[in-house]
Amino acid sequence: MSLSSLPAPRQLFVTTALPYANAAFHVGHIMEYIQADIWVRFQRMQGHEVHFVCADDAHGAPIMIAAEKAGITPQEFVARIAAGRQQHLDGFHIGFDNWHSTDGEENHALSKDIYRRLRDDAKLITTKTIDQYFDPVKNMFLADRYIKGECPKCAAKDQYGDSCEVCGAVYAPTDLKQPYSALSGAVPVMKSSEHYFFRLSDEKCRDYLRGWALDGKLQPEVANKAREWLEGDTGLGDWDISRDAPYFGIEIPDAPGKYFYVWLDAPIGYLASLKNYFAKTGRDFDAFMADPTTEQYHFIGKDITYFHTLFWPAMLHFSGLKVPNNIFVHGFITVSGEKMSKSRGTGISPLRYLELGMNPEWLRYYIAAKLNAKVEDLDFNPDDFVARVNSDLIGKYINIASRAAGFISKKFAGRLSTAWAVEGDTFLDNLRHAGPEVSALLEAREYGKALRAVIHQADLVNAYVDANKPWELAKDPANEQKLHEVCSRLMEAFRILTIYLKPVMPALAANVEALLNIAPLQWADINTPLPDGHVINPYNHLMTRVEPKMLDALFDAPAEVAADSSTTAAEASTAASSNDIEALAPQIGIDDFAKIDLRIALIVDCEAVEGSDKLLRLSLDVGEGRLRNVFSGIKSAYQPQDLVGKLTVMVANLAPRKMKFGISEGMVLAASAADEKSTPGIYILQPWPGATPGMRIR
Repeated sequence: MSLSSLPAPRQLFVTTALPYANAAFHVGHIMEYIQADIWVRFQRMQGHEVHFVCADDAHGAPIMIAAEKAGITPQEFVARIAAGRQQHLDGFHIGFDNWHSTDGEENHALSKDIYRRLRDDAKLITTKTIDQYFDPVKNMFLADRYIKGECPKCAAKDQYGDSCEVCGAVYAPTDLKQPYSALSGAVPVMKSSEHYFFRLSDEKCRDYLRGWALDGKLQPEVANKAREWLEGDTGLGDWDISRDAPYFGIEIPDAPGKYFYVWLDAPIGYLASLKNYFAKTGRDFDAFMADPTTEQYHFIGKDITYFHTLFWPAMLHFSGLKVPNNIFVHGFITVSGEKMSKSRGTGISPLRYLELGMNPEWLRYYIAAKLNAKVEDLDFNPDDFVARVNSDLIGKYINIASRAAGFISKKFAGRLSTAWAVEGDTFLDNLRHAGPEVSALLEAREYGKALRAVIHQADLVNAYVDANKPWELAKDPANEQKLHEVCSRLMEAFRILTIYLKPVMPALAANVEALLNIAPLQWADINTPLPDGHVINPYNHLMTRVEPKMLDALFDAPAEVAADSSTTAAEASTAASSNDIEALAPQIGIDDFAKIDLRIALIVDCEAVEGSDKLLRLSLDVGEGRLRNVFSGIKSAYQPQDLVGKLTVMVANLAPRKMKFGISEGMVLAASAADEKSTPGIYILQPWPGATPGMRIR
């Protein structure tokens, strides 16, 4: 492919879905960021201008409530979460140009401006009075997730206000029997309130969305779903975009005490982050977004398709702003065929992956090798991960350089011989001719097919290695010229393969560039061989193999230390016997143990319970997006302030218990002798460093 055949430079604005700022990243976030990052890096290698931004989704009742229980402001709560973002992004080589927050001033201004345009110009804002449950203790209206009670179908207790986790029934919160507030335990009352709605039911909205969503740009699965929503019997309903105070969010103009529902201002955070970035770099945001050549793309998960293919384009279009060129939707990530779930404890901790010293580009490659342009779930299989990385990357790609580079350094002072690199060199021409295919597949986000095409070329190069056996040529001085040519040809092939792989493995590519002593590789460099006599640097190992034990450590919780390292076995035994340790309970089977859901919990807040000599009230984060209220009889052993910020272990699936002081939603685990009053007393369990809230103990 010649320089003249490269596509004209494009101007791209690319985002990923905004993560909710109530927890650290999980591997699903990392998968999405890797997918988008590969596409962005590929576009830049093509010479295109790309602005890649994201932000924390910082508003909403869950964050407000969590911050209140933690005794801090919502802004402080969000800042604590945001402080942990960069180590994940840097760790997996995800190169956002800007990371912002939906609570930034740009988002406040843009959200209000878009709302006014929808209200005053498009006439698409209306009001309705609705009846909703109200918590008389917390003095706030309750979303469905904050209402619990008995299922109206099967009578299961402690079910949420929209659906039953036992029988699967779907219902309105008013259908619950004996409802209570999940926040205070109080019986909710029904109150009326005026809400603001975006009139998606308006015919002009439906007509526009039919044209935008069904014009062939969206993935077929996404377009089919949009067609169901647009052309179903019920059609589109009006969208409630308001929430009543108290609420952490952006106040609606001319409506005191009313706030934008988080899903209105969250996607506007894409624009706000770009505007914030342009302000830092001196770029004109309004001119960029008004430029008809600007392309706008969003990478999102399939669970938020409705908002991005209906609400978002309608909001933008009827407020006179640019609509997305496309929405790229992906599936979920599973582990050995099991759906990722915090509640079931199935998942990979990105931070633990990094802490174990696992190469982040192993994961980048593996995820890319299994991604395609369809809305399909991606399965992480540990055995397949080890086999694929070791075979493709070490056994095939890295093998090429390891077979050739050492001879170039030792026998030829690092100088390449490329006088043979002329038009008509079939070996390299075939490798270069794969460029357009790989390019088209990366553009279309068919990463798996692209990498299969690259590894096929690596197989052909390795066949050349086996046919010419440089290690055999090196034994006979008479073969020196042939050895020089073979090894130089292999290094040129390795350079071209590195160009194809660079969007997926940028750090490895940077190390190859250092080895080859060249400037950062661009896509156009495929056709430009290194000059004759070019000097490369001595070869160092570029990547190690994956050891299966690493995967064992990734999925197994770190072992607890039975005793302090300074304590001998005899001392431990003596201490145990002197503490009147209880006899072991009757033996159980693994099925009995599996019924107990033990989770890592962060103690966000802790306080003494007035009127109780034994109890402390703990607010626990178990990775659910909300805090649990748990009473624990550990007051004699701990001061509340000493527990805040610590990790512990709790029984997460214990039925909530209504106590004199409120509802307890679980049980914190603690160890003690048979007599809790004897020395050493009560000890709550503390996980090994690196554990995060929501991890399941197995």
